[in-house]
Amino acid sequence: MIQNKNTFTIKDHAVSGESFVLQENSQYGFLETTPQPNEEVLGDYYNSIDYISHTDSSRNFFEKSYQYVRKIALRRKLTLINLLPVEGRCLLDVGCGTGDFLQLANKHNWCVNGVEPNTDARAIANEKTNNAVYHIEQLDYYSPQSFDVISLWHVLEHVPNLNSYILRLHKLLKDNGRLVVAVPNYKSYDASYYKSYWAGFDVPRHLWHFDQNSMSKLFNDNNMRLEAITPMKFDAFYVSLLSEKYKTGKMNYLRALYVGLLSNFKANRTKEFSSLIYIIRKA
Repeated sequence: MIQNKNTFTIKDHAVSGESFVLQENSQYGFLETTPQPNEEVLGDYYNSIDYISHTDSSRNFFEKSYQYVRKIALRRKLTLINLLPVEGRCLLDVGCGTGDFLQLANKHNWCVNGVEPNTDARAIANEKTNNAVYHIEQLDYYSPQSFDVISLWHVLEHVPNLNSYILRLHKLLKDNGRLVVAVPNYKSYDASYYKSYWAGFDVPRHLWHFDQNSMSKLFNDNNMRLEAITPMKFDAFYVSLLSEKYKTGKMNYLRALYVGLLSNFKANRTKEFSSLIYIIRKA
């Protein structure tokens, strides 16, 4: 992409143990993972039990807690899109995982479509949505201006060819449509606390690492306008649990709970929560 500066090294704690360099993008200010694995091998880096969003597993306390919290988060996501000032109720969820958000939205009178690259997750999602979920290549076959809302819940940080990907989404949005984009925030307190062990970096699966300024600049350059920002407060606890595991080899539930609480407390003042949801309007 653009010439970069300010590099530092992060290890893949979840799968490969390999080290990657994060470079600050001089145009937008986000961090880029380098080198970025090519698409032929990128899928190999997702072979981790930490990716429980690709399953409905509840095998242990951690997974059961995740599934419980996910149900609460799903209701909050539904409330958010229900309040958006859009004309219709046609939703596309990109990287929809096992389809729980689409299933809930459909029950509340949204016309739903989803795309998901993971074969197993897509199969589970189609059981819940009456086969409304497709491979990611379907993005090239939807008609322009098909959707009132397009959501990406922790997806944008995973996609290669960032600008061209955003332009594809721009094309699919109706003129008064909204993008709803959730991404980790590397300016959060939990990121500064865990440093290279912060699970939100998740290299090399996360190709880009955003903050509020870089998100605004990126979408402005793609003819879209940042309209509002809202926090995902539960993420501070989930990310802290994984970060404890990477740092110490154990979950350390009490320490992770403390760091998550402290991160959210500090963010009430700074607005730098562990993950942020961006509401973006087509300009």
